[in-house]
Amino acid sequence: MTNNAVIDARPKKKRRKIASLDRRKARAGWFFVLPFVLGFLLIYIPMFIDSVVMSFQTMDAAVDGSSGYIMTFVGIENYRNALLVDPDFAQTLVTGLKQLAFDVPAILIFSLFMAVMLNQKMAGRGFFRAIFFLPVILATGIMESIAAADTLNAAMSAGIDDGSGTNTTNQIVSSMDFERLFSNMKVGTELVEYVTSAINNIYDIVNRSGVQMLIFLAALQSISPAIYESCKIDGATAWETFWKITFPMISPMILVNAVYTIIDSFTTESNQVMTYISSVYSRTGGMVVSSAMSWIYFLLVIVIVAVIAGIFSAFVFYGRKND
Repeated sequence: MTNNAVIDARPKKKRRKIASLDRRKARAGWFFVLPFVLGFLLIYIPMFIDSVVMSFQTMDAAVDGSSGYIMTFVGIENYRNALLVDPDFAQTLVTGLKQLAFDVPAILIFSLFMAVMLNQKMAGRGFFRAIFFLPVILATGIMESIAAADTLNAAMSAGIDDGSGTNTTNQIVSSMDFERLFSNMKVGTELVEYVTSAINNIYDIVNRSGVQMLIFLAALQSISPAIYESCKIDGATAWETFWKITFPMISPMILVNAVYTIIDSFTTESNQVMTYISSVYSRTGGMVVSSAMSWIYFLLVIVIVAVIAGIFSAFVFYGRKND
């Protein structure tokens, strides 16, 4: 036999499969979210199931004198009572939706404006960023409880009494005379009321815009400076650059901030609907009715988020590297 015909009888070494970078990142991501996943499966899912079951039943005290309760299936009776019998729940829902329609645009506009301003090159830029994010850190624990009780808001809205019996807070707004300004611009009264209400609620808007501002800042800093240099060479103005370059490039973050703001508005302790559901829960036998109200509220939030995400997604620009 020739050398070419000699067969190597040595066992071949198996090549070790090396995971790709994306797979290793995915595994690391699952490792970090594992505590949440376990807590969600072991703690929250059983609570969700109990809440759904309770919303379709009534709860009566045991007749044998014990501390237990007797659950009786009643179908959608609790949901009907929440929507049709309770005189305040539906009204509170409508009021909450109106407040949401005001809060989301005001917070998004303010946070985007401040992000654009703080993205400029200026002295003390990091200091000013920390100042605007400070309310997010302070709005926890006891500060959140104070805000939920409207103690701080009441103190701020009371203004300073200068002896004339007028409120200096309202005086500041009225001194700007928005009605005369917008009437000369031929703008409707709805916009006047919206701007005036936004100014009167500026504390709440600033207090809830810190996270959105940081997200917008991250989006602005991710835009390549070469794009702005090209626009400047072509003679584009700052206004044109913002609407043609900046705004489309950060549109995905506008969608993210819109969804975040909606969820934050619906789950905050100062939310009227959440407060009302908590008050119903504390009543005698109110656990089953409040469970039904909670699921109505939850489904309403999901529908609103889906609608907003669907509308915004039609205008969101996603840059693709392969294009």
